[in-house]
Amino acid sequence: MTPEPNTAQQDASAPGTRHIEHYVADFAETPLQATDKVKEDQAPLSLWAEAWRNLRKQPLFLISAFLILVVVAVSLFPGLFSSIDPTSEACQLANSDGGPTSGHPLGFTQQGCDVYARVIFGTRSSVTVGLFTTIGVLIIGGIMGALAGYYGGWVDAVLARINDIFFALPLILGAIVVMQLPMFRANRTAWTLVLILMTFGWPQIARITRGAVIEVRNADFVTAARALGVSKFGALMRHVLPNSLAPIIVVATISLGTFIVAESTLSFLGIGLPPSVMSWGNDIQAAQASLRSNPMPLLYPAIALSITVLSFIMLGDALRDALDPKARKR
Repeated sequence: MTPEPNTAQQDASAPGTRHIEHYVADFAETPLQATDKVKEDQAPLSLWAEAWRNLRKQPLFLISAFLILVVVAVSLFPGLFSSIDPTSEACQLANSDGGPTSGHPLGFTQQGCDVYARVIFGTRSSVTVGLFTTIGVLIIGGIMGALAGYYGGWVDAVLARINDIFFALPLILGAIVVMQLPMFRANRTAWTLVLILMTFGWPQIARITRGAVIEVRNADFVTAARALGVSKFGALMRHVLPNSLAPIIVVATISLGTFIVAESTLSFLGIGLPPSVMSWGNDIQAAQASLRSNPMPLLYPAIALSITVLSFIMLGDALRDALDPKARKR
């Protein structure tokens, strides 16, 4: 059979026909873009490695992490930042409501105590209550939420009702009521306050943990682990919980700032830490008597409290953006 004539070539060669030429670069001369390059010799980054790579580029994370490191260093080693004795025994009434002087950059309180030294040494109590309360809340809420979300059924129903009961009790209001009981009012220590805040603070972590575990428990790798003979509890501990930590860490970071505020609020109301313990809440409570004549002793611990809480909130926001794949896509 004779091949049919190429009509396109005939039309192009016909008189009066517009001739269009297409120029295509040779494939060997076309370089690949940088975004198309894949390093085949490297394993893909895990969620945590990719999150760390993104966090290092975020100014919000760098600023908040630096501020938190400063707060932690001050709470652990206050003597490195102030050599002045901040206790009431070292206060002199001759310096009452005095302004800044050499060696006393923030002035004096109404009792003649150095404001700067009290702010520095008061960091430990506030941060200790917030830190250990967060650890306790993570343990209690994590266990309750993980069991409810993974096993479901009657376990979920019972734990969910218990969660609802405690979730209906406001944190500050519940702590105020319990701290008025004789056994707690006579033993007002940092550990008493931690115990009470733990009692009313775990439901939020439990709910977040339950939702994260429910989302992960039916994943393919969990099903594969169960098919290979891993027990339900083993799959929960080895596969489900490690892959559910991202939202829990974010909420816990923000909650730490919340518990620091709760301690300062209770101390300000006079039912938190005893007056003999230096904390930002006690200093704010003591300075309100001279607020109109000398507001500086109240202002400086309030600024320290605000910066600390803001740092943890900023860190939580940065972690949320780094650990949430949907947020990274947006």
